[in-house]
Amino acid sequence: MNAAEMRVRRLASTEAALYRDIRLEALQQSPEAFSSTFESEHPKPLTWFADRLTGSDIFGAFVDGALVGTAALLVAQGLKENHKGFLWGMYVEPQARRIGIGRQRCQTVVAVAASRLERILTAVVAGNEQAHRLYTSVGFEEYGIARNALKQNGRYYDEILMAKVLVPSSN
Repeated sequence: MNAAEMRVRRLASTEAALYRDIRLEALQQSPEAFSSTFESEHPKPLTWFADRLTGSDIFGAFVDGALVGTAALLVAQGLKENHKGFLWGMYVEPQARRIGIGRQRCQTVVAVAASRLERILTAVVAGNEQAHRLYTSVGFEEYGIARNALKQNGRYYDEILMAKVLVPSSN
């Protein structure tokens, strides 16, 4: 696979079937990396995935026209929190890894966030060094650890909390 043939763009609600397929694959391939589960999302109707595409900025990475990765930006709601957003749903199909897709999607989400937010947050499961290096390389910094943040098949996973300042605060 060649990164030169890659394109990252926002997914439209009409691409709900594509999004559903890769989202369910992500939940099966890396269950410890997501707060949701395959079992909870698999029975959802296609309209649920379409609504998710409408309600968040979800980006797809395409190589030769095939969707091979996703990343999303969710803007916090409420007057006291709408200055920040959350990078979530990062996934790249195994055969498309190590060619820059993760970096490009991450940079795309950060650029979109920078146009309207002051900071962007994310979390990475402790031990996922590849994801941690990616986030660090695009300017995210650790600010804490969420102990036992996720539980999968009786095993707990800590999450490393990370943030990237997009607009310096006036404090």
